[in-house]
Amino acid sequence: MSVWFIPGVSVAIHGVENSVQVHRRTVPVYRRSAQMSGASHPSLPPVTKSVTVDCSSSGSIESAVVNGKYPYPVARNVNIYLGESEGGNSPSKDDDSLLHPGNLTSTSDETSTLEMGVEEAADRNKGNGLFFRDGKCRIDYILVYRKSNTQAEKREVFERNLRAEGLNIEKESSLTNSDIIFVKLHAPWEVLCRYAELMNVRMPFRRKIYYLQRRYKFMSRMEKSLSRFRGWLPRKPMKLDKDTLPDLEDTDCYTAPFSQQRIHHFIINNKDTFFNNAMRSRILHHILQRVKYEEGKNKIGLNRLLGNSTYEAAFPLHEGSYRSKNSIKTHGAVNHRHLLFECWAWWGVWYKYQPLDLIRRYFGEKIGLYFAWLGWYTGMLFPAAIVGLLVFLYGVFTLDYCQVSKEICQATEIIMCPLCDQHCRYMRLSYSCVYAKVTHLFDNGATVFFAVFMAVWATVFLEFWKRRRAVIAYDWDLIDWEEEEEEIRPQFEAKYSKKERVNPISGKPEPYQAFTDKCSRIIVSASGIFFMICVVIAAVFGIVIYRVVTVSIFAAFEWALIRNNSQLATTGTAVCINFCIIMLLNVLYEKVALFLTNLEQPRTESEWENSFTLKMFLFQFVNLNSSTFYIAFFLGRLTGRPGAYLRVLNKWRLEECHPSGCFIDLCLQLGIIMVLKQSWNNFMELGYP
Repeated sequence: MSVWFIPGVSVAIHGVENSVQVHRRTVPVYRRSAQMSGASHPSLPPVTKSVTVDCSSSGSIESAVVNGKYPYPVARNVNIYLGESEGGNSPSKDDDSLLHPGNLTSTSDETSTLEMGVEEAADRNKGNGLFFRDGKCRIDYILVYRKSNTQAEKREVFERNLRAEGLNIEKESSLTNSDIIFVKLHAPWEVLCRYAELMNVRMPFRRKIYYLQRRYKFMSRMEKSLSRFRGWLPRKPMKLDKDTLPDLEDTDCYTAPFSQQRIHHFIINNKDTFFNNAMRSRILHHILQRVKYEEGKNKIGLNRLLGNSTYEAAFPLHEGSYRSKNSIKTHGAVNHRHLLFECWAWWGVWYKYQPLDLIRRYFGEKIGLYFAWLGWYTGMLFPAAIVGLLVFLYGVFTLDYCQVSKEICQATEIIMCPLCDQHCRYMRLSYSCVYAKVTHLFDNGATVFFAVFMAVWATVFLEFWKRRRAVIAYDWDLIDWEEEEEEIRPQFEAKYSKKERVNPISGKPEPYQAFTDKCSRIIVSASGIFFMICVVIAAVFGIVIYRVVTVSIFAAFEWALIRNNSQLATTGTAVCINFCIIMLLNVLYEKVALFLTNLEQPRTESEWENSFTLKMFLFQFVNLNSSTFYIAFFLGRLTGRPGAYLRVLNKWRLEECHPSGCFIDLCLQLGIIMVLKQSWNNFMELGYP
C-alpha cells in the first residue's frame, strides 16, 4: 500500500489499516500493491525514520529536484512514518490522485544538494539576458524610459505600486545610450498564483486517458494489412516529422480554472515552467493595465503612460535565440522559440502544416486560434483558385468563338461619339477589339457557374470552420473559455468605481454604468461612424471629379501612347490615387475607431473587441469598396445622351464607359488595389522592423 499526502492533512499509516486521517473526515485510500518490489526512491529518507516536512509558503507547491528526480508529494507540517513495506515504490505519473511533487526539506544532505543545484543554475544564468543579475529571477516584462523625461514622478509612483503588487523590479541602463533605462519586471510564484486565480486561467490538472474500442480479429487483420500498405506509400510531405523534431506537442491534459485552495490537484512538475512565457506575459500585462500612477479615477494603466511618453516602450521578451549552431535533429531544440522557428517560421517548411500546439504554447490561445483560422482559410482557397483558373482557361479557349468580341472587331464602319468635350476625337468601334477580347477572358459563360460556386464555397467554408474550431476547442479545452476569461476592463472599473450594484449571477458588487450614460455614448459613437462614412463618400466624389477633368487632359497629351489610350490612363492614375487615399484613411480610421470605442466605455474586454471590430469592419468595407461600387453600378449609367449630357456643377461632363464596357475599368480597379495593398502589407510585416 502507498498513500498520496495532501497539504494541511495529518496522516497516520499503520501496518494493517489503509486509511488517511483528515482533520474533518476519514477518507479511505486504496492502491494496488502489485508493484511494491520496486527500488526505493532516492529522494526518500531511510524507511524506519521519522521525517518532518514543512513547505516554505502556504498554499503553494514547490518542486525540488534531487539527483535529477522529483521527490514524493508531501504535506505541510506532517510527520510521516514509513514501514518496510511502504517505502519502496514511486508514484505513477498518471495516477488518478493527481498530487504532484512538493518542496522536500527532510534531510540536510538533500537540502544542500538542492541549494547547490539552484546556485549552479543561478551562476549559469547570470550571463543570460533573460534573467536578473542574480541569475534566479526570470524577466517577464520590460519597460523602457529615458532619464531626461520629465514624467519621473508618475513613473516612481507607478513602479512603487508595482512593488506593492508583489513584482520584483531591477533597472539597467543601455549599453549604447546611457539616457535609456530598461526596467526589468519579474512576477514571483505567489503573484502568478494569485492573479491566475483572479483571471480564471485554465491550467492542466488531469492527463487525458484514451480508451481503445474493442476490435474483432477480422478488423485487426484488416488494419495490419492497411498499415503495411501505407508503409509502401511515400510519406506525406506536408506533415511535420515528429520523430526528428522532439517535444512537438504539449502533454494532453484536461484543464480547469486555477485555484490556490486546490493547487494540489494541478500538475506542477516545476513551478518555474508551470506558467509558460505566454501566460506569464499575460498576467504581467493584466497587472500593468490596472496599476495607478496618480491619484484619480482615470489615472490608471500602462497605456496612458505610453501615450504621454512616460515610458517609451513596453514588451515581453522571447525565450532566447531562434538559431543554433547544432542541428535540431541531432541535438534537439535550444528553446521553444528555436523549435517554433525550425518547424514553422522559416521558408524551408512553407509547404508543411502549422504546428498549432507549439504556436499556442508560445503565443497563447488567441494567437493560436488566429493562425488556425488563417491556415484553414488558406487551405480552403485552393479549390476556389482551381475553379477560377478553369473559368479563365475556358475564356481563353473560347475567345475565337465569342460573338460579342467578333462583332466589335468587325464593326469598322461604326463611328462612336467622343468621350469628352475637348480634345477627344471620334473613334471607330473596332478600335475596342482588344478590350472586348480581354473582357471575355474574365466575363464569359462560365463566370455564372463560378459565381454560384463561390456562393456555395462561402457557406461550406463557414460551416467547416465551425467544425474545425470545435475540434481545436476540445483539444485545447477551450469549450467555456470565453465565459471564464470574461473580466471587467480596468478603464471601466476606474470610471464607474463609485457606482456599484450587486451582480445577480455572482452576488458580488460591480461597477455600474447608467443606461442614459451608455445611450449618450453610443449615440456620439454612431455619429462619428456616420461622419467618417461621409468622408469616404466625399473622397470617392473627389476621384470622380478627377476622372472627368483629366480625361480631356490625357486626350491632348503629347505622347501618342497616352493620347490614344486616354481613358485607360485616366482609370489607372485614378486607381493609384484612390489607393493612396485608402491607405491614409485606414490609418485615420484606426485611430478614430480606437477613440470611439474607448469613448463608449465597454464593460469587458470581449465587448471592447467586438465594438472595435465592428467599427473597423464598417470603415474598411466602405473605404475599400466604395470606388468599386461606383464603377460597377454607376459609371456610364448617368451620362445622358448626345446633345443633352449630364454635367457636374454644369461644367464637366460625366465620364462614360469604354465602348467595350466598364469591365476593363473594374478589373483595373480591383487588380491594382489588391496587388498594391497586398504588397504593402507584406512589406510592413516582413521588411519593416
